[in-house]
Amino acid sequence: MKRKFTIGATAAIAALALTVSACGSSGTAGTTGSGTSGAAGGQVTLQMVESLTNPARTTLIKGMLADFEKAHPNIKVDLISPPTEQADQKIQTMLQSGSGVDVLEVRDLTVGPFANNKWLYDMAPDLKGWDGLDKLTDQAKQFTYDAKGHSYFIPYGFYGLSLFYRTDLVKQAGFDGPPATWDDLVTQAKKIQDPAQNRYGYAFRGGTNSAGQLMSILEAYNADNLDKQNAYKVTSGKTIFSTPESQTALDKYIELFKTGSPESSVAWGYAEMVQAFTNGSTAFLLQDPEVIATVKGSSLKADQWNVAPNLLGPTGKAAWPMATAGWGVAQASKHHAEAVELVKWLSGDPSIKFDKENSLVPIQKSAANDDFFKTGPWAGYVTMTSNPDKWISVIEPRDSAWWTEWMQRSQSDLQNVLLGKMTTADLLKGWDQYWTAKWNG
Repeated sequence: MKRKFTIGATAAIAALALTVSACGSSGTAGTTGSGTSGAAGGQVTLQMVESLTNPARTTLIKGMLADFEKAHPNIKVDLISPPTEQADQKIQTMLQSGSGVDVLEVRDLTVGPFANNKWLYDMAPDLKGWDGLDKLTDQAKQFTYDAKGHSYFIPYGFYGLSLFYRTDLVKQAGFDGPPATWDDLVTQAKKIQDPAQNRYGYAFRGGTNSAGQLMSILEAYNADNLDKQNAYKVTSGKTIFSTPESQTALDKYIELFKTGSPESSVAWGYAEMVQAFTNGSTAFLLQDPEVIATVKGSSLKADQWNVAPNLLGPTGKAAWPMATAGWGVAQASKHHAEAVELVKWLSGDPSIKFDKENSLVPIQKSAANDDFFKTGPWAGYVTMTSNPDKWISVIEPRDSAWWTEWMQRSQSDLQNVLLGKMTTADLLKGWDQYWTAKWNG
């Protein structure tokens, strides 16, 4: 299915590894079995687990849940907020155990493995006749259902990589503006890098879910020949890892680490790289729009940072992977009806506030004319949307059943390259063989 995203008519966004034990099972007062309601006299307690946890986001979600509980006095919701780097593993553990979770955050990175293991409840029958469906944008509807018509989650918003940069540091280094290409980024990061001053160029991601950052440069260098429906392939049918362009791109990426990034970033995940940018120690950060809200709440002043479009490759193009996440229901939940009601509610008007405060492309049509999504740090996204031939929308195979396995392998291999234990050529050869075998298996 071709999925093309829009934010009204002007902005589109085309974000990670699944150790802690499961929590107790959800409350059962007044209910028996899945799909029952609390109308029989008891209150239903739902356990809800988020994945992309940060303090401000958790506070926001708790406020939304309080509003939900006021509108649904028979339903109580307990929110579980594991640290981001452990969250998917915790969710997986809970799902495997068959208890402790009713509503969960599902991402395009986890929906494949979760659904393949039959851990997710298919909400499709429950969504028939739901008036909220017509209020969703086309892209939100497209992701609400998979190719077989199953509905394992409703998106709460959309992500897409863009370049966060320190305007002051770029100017001080003698550059007229932010990097436009990967070559520019390597040049500027190297010039800004000054470990003696605790100043580094780029917030490199070498730890958990590092493949997303690496794929951005590989796809940019292969942009002219990408399979838009599967950006892990090129138009010849071979994997993206088999091309000479990918060898050049990977070598450039390793150069960025060696000459313009902190040594400790070999192990950095999402939290560390975002913190490095917001505390002022790095000048550049490639991340999703949700980080806009985090940066706004940091010590950086408004005139010290901005957001630029995703970096271009040698042919003046870049890929724009379509990424999303949302809310789904556990198959093992004993309260499907109440859980689906919560997902519907979260996917309605409250989602606009959620998207604004997390800086996500909204799912509601009514947000189309909201100035919030057209100004300030969002201008870079408008630029990308206005030039679809330059920033090419593509789909990555994130719903593959082996995605979690891939993320773990790709992280290990990249770290081995960064530590000098593996060559870039061997990494690409191994990845080419891996994906070819998976697709032919």
